[in-house]
Amino acid sequence: MATEGSFPDSFIDEDPQKALEELNEALQGDSDNAEWFCQRAYAHILLKNYTCAADDAKKAQQLKPSLPLAFMRTGIAEYHLNHYESAHAAFTQGHQLDASDKSFDIWIKRCEEMIADQTENSSVDTTPAVPPVKHDWYQTENQVIVTVMVKNVPKDGVRVIFSEKELSATIKLASGENYNLHLHLQHPIIPQQSSFRILTTKVEIKMKKTDATRWEKLEGKGHESTIKHFNPNQHPSSSLYTCKWDKMLVDLNEEEKNENLEGDAALNSLFKQIYSDGSDEVKRAMNKSFMESGGTVLSTNWKDVGKRKVEMSPPDDVEFKKY
Repeated sequence: MATEGSFPDSFIDEDPQKALEELNEALQGDSDNAEWFCQRAYAHILLKNYTCAADDAKKAQQLKPSLPLAFMRTGIAEYHLNHYESAHAAFTQGHQLDASDKSFDIWIKRCEEMIADQTENSSVDTTPAVPPVKHDWYQTENQVIVTVMVKNVPKDGVRVIFSEKELSATIKLASGENYNLHLHLQHPIIPQQSSFRILTTKVEIKMKKTDATRWEKLEGKGHESTIKHFNPNQHPSSSLYTCKWDKMLVDLNEEEKNENLEGDAALNSLFKQIYSDGSDEVKRAMNKSFMESGGTVLSTNWKDVGKRKVEMSPPDDVEFKKY
């Protein structure tokens, strides 16, 4: 235990918690003792109670402005609170009171380094970047569908402008930022028959084709010499690529097999491939399940769907209506 009126640093170093308790008791009887406030600040620093340490050290300054140690303890506490400007000011004042204590020089230099780092970091643009938004596309005989993968878009948060060969869309993200999509389309569309809808996980934009042209790309200049057309009356059979097939359709089928698609386009291509390569039972199962479920179920298991009526099972974010 420290002797009455004495709380040296060595005593506090041995057991800062015990020293803190004794200093609390001592200060209840002498609340104007600057040295004791200064030493209690030291105990708080060892216990990493930096806010309490700063309060005690500043109290010691007020009681005894000529006490260099009070400014040292204030500076150390403020430094650990990342208040480098305040710490620098305290160390500078303490250094003026006791220029022989080289510890002040060391702490002043540390503060200047940290202030310089903060200044450099603050000059860098820290504005959070808008999260990347992906969009994908696929096509049917009559439409080109663009899917923008964004969640929880407000009902009034989408503005789309259709023109013959351009699409412009502005979508308000959940973060409050706007996502802008502008496309120069490869082929013309019919703006009056194009539309969009907002779902919980995406925004779907449907553009009406002017004819049954298969688009090679979503954007770019169309080349009439390479246009391939859909023919709804021609479908692959179990005998692939016989002399009855038009060479153009064979090329188209091969392209769709090898095309590296993602999202809805990949799923659409997979269903086509399963139907094309499937047995008669697989095709019957797919046709029956699709028709009876209103397009909400697609099964390849004839043993299952062949003996029952397939009920409708729309996705969670789709409401099925009968017309």
